[in-house]
Amino acid sequence: MKRSFHIEIMGQQITVLSDANEETVEKVVQYVNGRIEEVVRGGNRLNTLAIAALAALNIADELFKVKEENISMRRELEGKTQRLIDLIDEVNHT
Repeated sequence: MKRSFHIEIMGQQITVLSDANEETVEKVVQYVNGRIEEVVRGGNRLNTLAIAALAALNIADELFKVKEENISMRRELEGKTQRLIDLIDEVNHT
């Protein structure tokens, strides 16, 4: 069941709905604010929208890299699993 959370991002108070628990929401807020701070520390004088957009792009880039790693690991695991199945079949047929 979705709950309402009052969070602060870039100094703005926002109310969001989430199925997550309070601890998870807080971790997400801290993560996003951290990524925003990284953009701000980059030294460029950017407006709020540009800062938010760059932070979102950085997070999206990170997400895509993690998804690619996940796909790669899954393929590797599937290959190893198939090799194990083949070895078991080989042993059972001897």
